[in-house]
Amino acid sequence: MAQHGGPDQGRQPLLVIAAGGTGGHMFPAQALAEIMLRRGWRVKLSTDARGARYTGGFPHSTEIEEVSSATFSRGGLVAKAMVPLRVAKGVLSMARRFRRDRPNVVVGFGGYPSIPALGAARLLKLPSMIHEQNGVLGKVNEKFARKVDAVACGTWPTKLPEGVEGIPVGNPVRSAVRERAGAGYIAPGDYPMSLLVIGGSQGARILSDVVPPAIERLPMELLRHLRISHQARDEDGERVAKFYYEHGIDAEVQPFFNDVPARMSEAQLVISRSGASSVADISVIGRPSILIPYAAALADHQTVNAQGLVDAGAAIRIPESKLSVEAMTEAMMAVLCNPEGAAQMSRAALSISHPDAALGLAQMVEELAGFGSDDTYEEEPDAYYSGEEDQAYEQETGQR
Repeated sequence: MAQHGGPDQGRQPLLVIAAGGTGGHMFPAQALAEIMLRRGWRVKLSTDARGARYTGGFPHSTEIEEVSSATFSRGGLVAKAMVPLRVAKGVLSMARRFRRDRPNVVVGFGGYPSIPALGAARLLKLPSMIHEQNGVLGKVNEKFARKVDAVACGTWPTKLPEGVEGIPVGNPVRSAVRERAGAGYIAPGDYPMSLLVIGGSQGARILSDVVPPAIERLPMELLRHLRISHQARDEDGERVAKFYYEHGIDAEVQPFFNDVPARMSEAQLVISRSGASSVADISVIGRPSILIPYAAALADHQTVNAQGLVDAGAAIRIPESKLSVEAMTEAMMAVLCNPEGAAQMSRAALSISHPDAALGLAQMVEELAGFGSDDTYEEEPDAYYSGEEDQAYEQETGQR
């Protein structure tokens, strides 16, 4: 690890968090911001215009800075040819900001908008680290893995470049999730039960196609006890709601829910994509799950994300290539018709959870800054929660 000078003790320490515009990057960043602000730090979030849409759940004292960045994955030939120039411009602009207001530490959570801050930190030799949420490094984190002082990993093991050592800390979860960590689980039985279906904005259509008819095939003695909360994209919502209604199934269908952590804590079963944030929330709250990895995810990282829950016996994983109405019905029956097994799945999910991942990241930040660790720190529950974060969560986190 590179050596840096200690922080200026005469001023409030500054943390710059750099993250791309998806829930998978922004929610762990939000969790770290909550912790560091309570520890007396100033926090700046560096993101682009897309990322700025997902800042509603951040503490109001977080300073938001929009930066110029670019990606090779969108636009025509001319736009792609301009990417290096736009990235260089963003790095130099950020370096000028850092000279005026020098950060003690810079933390990148992935996504192209994190390049300017991480690049400027390297240029000015500032302490820096990255946090990778998935079991496979994203493109930007892979680029910077050898250029930062530490690599924190949300999913373990994480595939890392040769010679790079990762520190397993888990994926930080928002305060609304931490507040429900280990919430008591009521095993399936002859009484009202809840089933939560979440998918994210990309590829969620397959869940809307398969899950409703799979639920309809459940035995009536089971189906009459079920209450469904189903997140469906706007273009799918009407037909999904119509299907449930026509088959007499008690269901609420929305493009997002403002209270996902609460619904998850009440659920007997969660059906979800295996985005890193979704997996973290399911394990921290402790719920049996059926996971369908997004087949188009980079390097199939959602399959890797699900591995820990599957290995622990906490989740049933169904690849998209094998997903069918029959396979989904069979998986639901395996959980909902087996109370003891479902309770064991709940305990297994908790056994691999990292509810204090944000505290581990905070400790790494303070060590990089030259501060001592604070072993007596206690988190205030749910102090910064707002419904806006769950809107972003439902739209994005299932896919990243």
